[in-house]
Amino acid sequence: MTHPIIFLWAHPRSRSTAFLRMMLERGDFLVLHEPFSSITVQGHAQMAEESATSATELLGLLEVAAEKSPVFIKETTEYRYDILDDPRLSHLGEHTFIIRDPGPTLASHYAMNPQFTCDEVGYEHQVEIFDLVRKSTGRTPLVMEAEKLVKEPEPVIRHYCLETGIPFRKSALTWEPGEQQAWSRTSEWHQAVARSTGFHSSESTYPVSVENNRMLAGYHSHHVPFYEFLRSHAFTAETDAKPTRGYR
Repeated sequence: MTHPIIFLWAHPRSRSTAFLRMMLERGDFLVLHEPFSSITVQGHAQMAEESATSATELLGLLEVAAEKSPVFIKETTEYRYDILDDPRLSHLGEHTFIIRDPGPTLASHYAMNPQFTCDEVGYEHQVEIFDLVRKSTGRTPLVMEAEKLVKEPEPVIRHYCLETGIPFRKSALTWEPGEQQAWSRTSEWHQAVARSTGFHSSESTYPVSVENNRMLAGYHSHHVPFYEFLRSHAFTAETDAKPTRGYR
């Protein structure tokens, strides 16, 4: 493997697709949108000319792809993937995380899918991956807060690039609106980012929320401890951190 592999582990509705849109705009990465989820939902994930039908097979394809170019994977944590039991995962690439306050996250998730389960909220699965990577590598993974990303994208992205050892590209912070093939399988979930031209901090309002819905309130109580744990490890400002991986 001669080029970096970067994972962004994201609970649903965390603004992670906007981050992926920025990575597409860079133009220097092979960008994959939720390939493990695709295997879970539809039985396969497409990667360029290759197709993987299992998470183990996908890891092998990622290793091969990184011989040709850098690879970025944005993956949702609404499911628990069996790949977490594969010892290769923690050391395959750089694992990063994005989190968003559970209140608006749950309201947004409910608006898209009122039947979603507590497990599908995703924070608990994020913590499992975070702990696995930290214990296996001896390093604390990078955690990014969505609220800070959309409020101050440039310093947050600069820090992310510094920590992951990739060049910062200011030009990628803005883009032309439009649907992207990368997220075509779940395009109905990404209409806001399809209309966007960059990171924006505006919040939508929803009629159903944790304040007036018992199910959402219960989900909120369950997941807040996991969210707060991850938030305790989130970076707060750009620092003098040194790159953790080389880049070619």
